[in-house]
Amino acid sequence: MTFTDWIGSAAAALTTISFIPQAWKVWRIKHTADISLGMYILFTTGVALWLAYGILLESWPIIAANSFTLVLAGAVLAMKIKFG
Repeated sequence: MTFTDWIGSAAAALTTISFIPQAWKVWRIKHTADISLGMYILFTTGVALWLAYGILLESWPIIAANSFTLVLAGAVLAMKIKFG
């Protein structure tokens, strides 16, 4: 793995795991009033497109990070829709 790959992997890991506290908090308290529905729709769509881009490039760091982020952001979006 090159230095560039390490930087990309570290960036992907940090930005991906940053969603864990938000997803966990929403799951625990079932309160989403302070979360923007529009932002999460746009963000989740963007992550899905990043995933498609990674698949087209066959770039495993992009694929792995965006797969996991899509699950987390999608979960928060689903909870926002469900809990209002």
